[in-house]
Amino acid sequence: MSAENMKMRWFRSRFSAVVHLYRDGQDQYGEQMLEYQGRTELLKDDITNGRVSLRIRDIQPSDAGQYTCFFQSGVFYGGALLELQVAGLGSAPAISVEGHQDGGIRVVCRSSGWFPEPEVLWRDLQGQLLPSVSVNISQEANGLFHTEAAIVLTEESNRKVSCCVRNPRLNQERQSEISIAELFFPRVSPWMVALNVILALLPVLIPLASYCFWREHRAKETLRLELESEKAAHLAEKAEYEAVKGYVYTELGGDSQIK
Repeated sequence: MSAENMKMRWFRSRFSAVVHLYRDGQDQYGEQMLEYQGRTELLKDDITNGRVSLRIRDIQPSDAGQYTCFFQSGVFYGGALLELQVAGLGSAPAISVEGHQDGGIRVVCRSSGWFPEPEVLWRDLQGQLLPSVSVNISQEANGLFHTEAAIVLTEESNRKVSCCVRNPRLNQERQSEISIAELFFPRVSPWMVALNVILALLPVLIPLASYCFWREHRAKETLRLELESEKAAHLAEKAEYEAVKGYVYTELGGDSQIK
């Protein structure tokens, strides 16, 4: 039957929480909740057959939940309850290279505008899942989710991968790929290994070298002192010999000899 002259009310959890109101053949906006103002429209193309549809524009995560459609004509009325599910398919993943880490290259995948909370997956060329080193999913002020996932690629494992962000409610996903050239991967040369070993041993080598130098210097100094002491003793002995020789020559006569 025609609903042109009926009263129709769409509301949320309470009868007074009006999403859209139709009465006296016109849309009424005076009782409408603030968050729905300017966003709703009652489609009346088939109202004479008792069918009306509610359109909500600029859908938001907060719009998810239960709605009641209520018809009233005089003393007769009827209603129906429905559950509105909201899903957002976010932006295509943006992949960026953010330097070296753990002998490989750190790659980060970012995407926003998802609802509900999405899943983030890394895959190789064969479609096999790869482990992330970190995953951060945060909810923004508008209720939508932002994702950030990182992976470390090594030359031995995978140089071409894809980042997939999936909406579990819609069973849909967005995907981006990245391929990293071989020359960007860090190289380990024997000289660098040797240099790193030397640098690691410097805290031990420097004190050891200082100690060895001190020992050598001390040994030389000891030897010098010993030589000077021997020289002094020899000079003293020679002086004593000359003194005795002179004494004997004077007292015993010039013809005496000391042996």
